[in-house]
Amino acid sequence: MFIDRFISFLQYEKRLSPHTITAYKNDLQQFSQFLTEFELQFEEIRHTHVRSWIMQLMDGGADAKTVNRKISCLRSFFKFQLREGLLENNPMTQIQGPKIAKRLPVVVEEQKLSGLLDSGECFSDDFPGFRNRLVLELLFGTGMRLSELLGLKDSDIDQYQQQIRVLGKRNKERLIPLTKSLLELLNQYIQQKNELGFTQTAKLIVTDKGQAAYPKLIYNIVQSALSLISTQEKKSPHILRHTFATSLLNRGADLNAIKELLGHANLSATQVYTHNSVERLKSIYKQAHPKA
Repeated sequence: MFIDRFISFLQYEKRLSPHTITAYKNDLQQFSQFLTEFELQFEEIRHTHVRSWIMQLMDGGADAKTVNRKISCLRSFFKFQLREGLLENNPMTQIQGPKIAKRLPVVVEEQKLSGLLDSGECFSDDFPGFRNRLVLELLFGTGMRLSELLGLKDSDIDQYQQQIRVLGKRNKERLIPLTKSLLELLNQYIQQKNELGFTQTAKLIVTDKGQAAYPKLIYNIVQSALSLISTQEKKSPHILRHTFATSLLNRGADLNAIKELLGHANLSATQVYTHNSVERLKSIYKQAHPKA
């Protein structure tokens, strides 16, 4: 009952994304299952029980980032219960999450990626090949997230202003400019899609049969293409988002402008890309300075 009320609050009042709501629900159900061995009433939960769960998670191999996400979920959950008058004490007040080691964003070598997209040799001449190229061009050309790509509709493209409307986290809209070549590619793709009669969905990116695209399809498209130019293990759509941001920063783009293009709520989330830029500067310095 407590979980259901909280999930309804997230869904209808906070209007969080379905992906986030599912993650919160899974975390709370996992915590609830852990508590069954203590045979506690809800109001009897203390910080010691939460700490025991955290230790169990870490002993089971969960990384710091995952554990902190679950702790954040519990904080929101118990804060809601206090607000609703269902609890008098918050068991999260003495809980601290494990420190997360900072990792630099993984990026693809820009010249190789540009060469791959410009040549078009790895894409077939049929509709799936045209769609696959568009997927890569959109991810690298706009820096949008996977979920944002899947949510795009034909009507989100503004031909006159040469921009595309993206629905980001927490249903926040933002406008991203499109290059002339990307806009032409979009128009050609939509024309092919209409000629094939793929009008059963309003979504921009569709499968070979005209249905709305799904995450695994996009992952496969990206992994297949990046395997041709990169030996690194990670080859996800998010890497193209990192590459987009790093490329802009390396060319002198303002950090606040990159923040707006990426749809970050805080500048601190964007500042992680400055580390990649510093590493590049160090590399140039070592190569160019006579005493480096």
